[in-house]
Amino acid sequence: MEAGLAVHEFLEYVVVQLINHPDEASVLHEISGDRHLYKIRLHPDDAGRVIGKGGKTIGAIRSLAIASAQLNGIRVDVELEEDDDR
Repeated sequence: MEAGLAVHEFLEYVVVQLINHPDEASVLHEISGDRHLYKIRLHPDDAGRVIGKGGKTIGAIRSLAIASAQLNGIRVDVELEEDDDR
């Protein structure tokens, strides 16, 4: 499996397990130079669940994504976006 796709599927799996509105969540993947950017888009009610107390949950998700990416020789960034249109 391609490294970028593996990280994308990991992020989708983890995020869906944490939130209450999985049908309104998505992970967007962009490549800019040698870096893969993953934007996690969530319903506003779910953002706090993914961020966690003091940002610990999103920090752990980022750390795992970065570790996986390093094993596969790519660089990643993970961003969280709330969908404020709801």
